[in-house]
Amino acid sequence: MKRADRAAVWFVLPSLFLVALFSIYPICASVRLGFYRTILMLPWLGEKFVGLENYADLATDAVALQSLGVTLLFVGASATMEVLVGAGMALLLNESFRGRGLVRAAVLVPWAIPTVVSSQMWRYIFNDRYGLFNFLVFGRDTSRYIAPLAEPWLARAAIIFADVWKTSSFAALIVLAGLQTIPDELYEAAEVDGAGAWQKLRRITLPLLKPALLLALLFRTIDAFKVFDLVFVMTQGGPADATNVLQFYGYKKIFAEGMIGYGSAIAVGVFLISLALALLYIRLIGARVLEPGAAR
Repeated sequence: MKRADRAAVWFVLPSLFLVALFSIYPICASVRLGFYRTILMLPWLGEKFVGLENYADLATDAVALQSLGVTLLFVGASATMEVLVGAGMALLLNESFRGRGLVRAAVLVPWAIPTVVSSQMWRYIFNDRYGLFNFLVFGRDTSRYIAPLAEPWLARAAIIFADVWKTSSFAALIVLAGLQTIPDELYEAAEVDGAGAWQKLRRITLPLLKPALLLALLFRTIDAFKVFDLVFVMTQGGPADATNVLQFYGYKKIFAEGMIGYGSAIAVGVFLISLALALLYIRLIGARVLEPGAAR
């Protein structure tokens, strides 16, 4: 090994150690605990190896299956809306206008706000007594105020809207980076040929933007599947488990009911589903993007 290579290894080792300590080890520990039955409140019972029993129970758990449905609804709606809104924001920010730098910085503010803080803000906005949502819909007539976070479908819509508000700017950042790679000469040539704004968008921008859109969709899908703090602050999984996503259900099983093994099995299930979705995106969409002539 060359001296430069040895130096590079020593520089990388601390990062690898931290990744192994805070990422790989917890994942391996969760996988191991998923094969055991451990009750947090009864530590004297120890760990009992049950094999795949936790996963078998998970497959027949009505609450877990409902939580999976809620999670898929949240992921599908939020990721799609975030990419669409982010793409629109990126197209706007890619234009030249006075104060563009200030607008670009302002767009990133929601993404920079910690999720717990933004979730608390939206919880106040949807409050049934003094929330801004009711004021905008019903004005000062407090007798007509409703409790959005106490209605199943309104609560689901509320957490989706809050997530879209916060993370659309992240998708916009990725799409904007993709727009910066498109040569201006293509648009100039299209204008010479008499192409309008819609034709340039359809024939040039969108085909060449597929990799960036895929990357934004991939990141947002994986991140949305791990949603926890948003639900924890805004709804606590209610009403009647209407917003009880898988991650929050696993948290309740571990820390509220003390079922460490079962909760770990839920966490492993979320990880496997996220991995499967990532591979599916890359297989079905990414391969098409990389095909020769796919952007024509």
